[in-house]
Amino acid sequence: MTFSTFGQKFAGECGILQLMADLGTAVRQPGAIMLGGGNPSHITAVQEIFRDRMARILDSERDFEDLIGNYDTPQGNQTFIHALVEFFQREYGWDIGPQNIALTNGSQTAFFFLFNLLAGEFPDGTQKRILLPLAPEYIGYEDVGISNDIFVAYKPEIEFLGDHLFKYHVDFSSLVIDDSISAICVSRPTNPTGNVLTQTEMRHLSDLAKAHNIPFIVDNAYGLPFPNIIFSEAQPEWEPHIVMCMSLSKLGLPGARTGIIIADAPIIRALEGMNAVVSLAPNGFGPALALDAVRTGEIMRLSREHIRPHYEKKAQQAVAWFREELGDVDYFIHKPEGAIFLWLWFRDLPISSQELYERLKARQVIIVPGHYFFPGLTAVWPHKQQCIRMNYAQDEATIRAGIRIIAEEVKKAYSMSNE
Repeated sequence: MTFSTFGQKFAGECGILQLMADLGTAVRQPGAIMLGGGNPSHITAVQEIFRDRMARILDSERDFEDLIGNYDTPQGNQTFIHALVEFFQREYGWDIGPQNIALTNGSQTAFFFLFNLLAGEFPDGTQKRILLPLAPEYIGYEDVGISNDIFVAYKPEIEFLGDHLFKYHVDFSSLVIDDSISAICVSRPTNPTGNVLTQTEMRHLSDLAKAHNIPFIVDNAYGLPFPNIIFSEAQPEWEPHIVMCMSLSKLGLPGARTGIIIADAPIIRALEGMNAVVSLAPNGFGPALALDAVRTGEIMRLSREHIRPHYEKKAQQAVAWFREELGDVDYFIHKPEGAIFLWLWFRDLPISSQELYERLKARQVIIVPGHYFFPGLTAVWPHKQQCIRMNYAQDEATIRAGIRIIAEEVKKAYSMSNE
């Protein structure tokens, strides 16, 4: 069968399809060690809050009937949107109203909408692109453009921190922002590396966007104020030129598919139209489950006292296990400053990251090969084939077993190349 140009884009192979297919299969496969996808941990204290909220919804005939029996508006659940407005006004003093927030069916949908709204072919025939100032970046960006080649990215500066740790920084001296750039986008904390751009970097990027009269998109799926999976100093900021993208997934509700976009009113109105055309309205389960936690501010306590410490401890433990297992291998780990991943760089790895992925998959260990995380970076750079991403959100026994097998396969790859 022959598909349209649009259809062919989605019928082919892509990194995010491989990641999610592996995730869905491995979760149900006995013995599989799933270190690849973005599933968060099942944190008891958080799940109890949502279980209690669900019980109260079920006990209330009106709430239950409203949840399953009525459409929300294309903008999203209005009660939840108003609760979010009050929350951000109260906690941060942001000058926003209901006209500045839209909900989507998850962050992936949000970025499909935003990137195609702001980049691609314009009515005057020009082609515009999204600037990703620091690669590597999120695997899910790569294939969302209806038009091809909607990203331009730049290699980072690399700071070696000692003890097998390193950190990426934006190389501002290389950035070029001309009339072909329609927006700047970063994830913070960064997926896949766990990097947290410094406040100085964020302000510099924000100032550049403002100076060029383009939006500054911040993918805040793991950041502040919720789920607060961020282990370094940071502060969320919003101005009309900033598009703040948040999610309920890493709070513990990935199945509820709820994205939150805070932006200037014209962008929100466009997103309403896109929601209406694509799905009529966003689903209401996430907003219903999180409503009370947002209204009361409980979401801040959960994030601060349970979610952040849980992941920070797991990150530190995973790094310690890698140091133990890898020994004198020429490896580096990006300093884990947030998110739920470790980014490992095996310098001069004699096989590609894809081949390492295949070898690990044969042993039922699922990671994500690093070359998928460089959308918009067309330059030849061996570094892209020397890195992998590993999720450390699973239980300790699973993580320990996976790290041991990763180390075995990496050592085997180096040793075979020296024979």
